[in-house]
Amino acid sequence: MNLLIVDDDPLILKSLSLTLSREDDITVIGCAADGAEALKICGEQPPDIVLMDIRMPGVDGIAATRLIKQRCPNARIMMLTTFDDKPNIQQALSAGADGYLIKTDKISDIAGKLRTMMDGTGVLGADVLKKLTAPENPAFDQLTQRERDIARLVAQGLTNKEIAAQLFLSEGTVRNNLAVVMEKLGATNRTQLGMAYYEKTSGD
Repeated sequence: MNLLIVDDDPLILKSLSLTLSREDDITVIGCAADGAEALKICGEQPPDIVLMDIRMPGVDGIAATRLIKQRCPNARIMMLTTFDDKPNIQQALSAGADGYLIKTDKISDIAGKLRTMMDGTGVLGADVLKKLTAPENPAFDQLTQRERDIARLVAQGLTNKEIAAQLFLSEGTVRNNLAVVMEKLGATNRTQLGMAYYEKTSGD
C-alpha cells in the first residue's frame, strides 16, 4: 500500500515513517506537516491510505480529510491523534475518515490496522469506540434508584415534604439525597436538576 503520513510534529512524523516503511507491504510515498502539503502530495501521487493528525496549523486534519476525499475518493483516511473527545471523533468521521486511532496505540500495531482498512473495513480504536457509545449523561447512570426517584419527583415540581411523603422518607433524608444528586449531575438548583432529568429521559 502507498501511505502518506501527515503530522505537524517532526519527531512523530519521522518515527511513523521509519517504523511503517519497514513493513514489506507499506511504501511511504510522502510526509506532510499540514493539510495543505498533504493535498499537494495527493494531487501528485494519490495514496492508498493517509495517516492523518487532527490539530495542525493552516488546514487541519478534519478539513484536509474532507478535501482529500473530494480529490482522491478512493484514498482511505486513518486519523491518528491525541484527541479522543466525541466531537472531534464525530467531525472526523463526518468529513469522511475511514478510521480513528489514538496516539497512545503502539506504532507497531498501526500497520495491522492499516491493512484492515485496506481490506475495506473501517477501524476504530477501543477508546474511540467507547467514547462513541458512552451515554450522553454518564453521571445520571451513576445515580442509585432512590436518587433517580428523587430526581424524577423534583422534575415534576414536588417539594421536599411532598417527596418525603411519597417515598416514605424523612425530609432530612430527602435533603441529603437531593444534595448528592445535584452534586453528581453538576446542578446548582432544582430547575437545572429537572432539566437534566428530562434531557436524559426524553432520549431513552
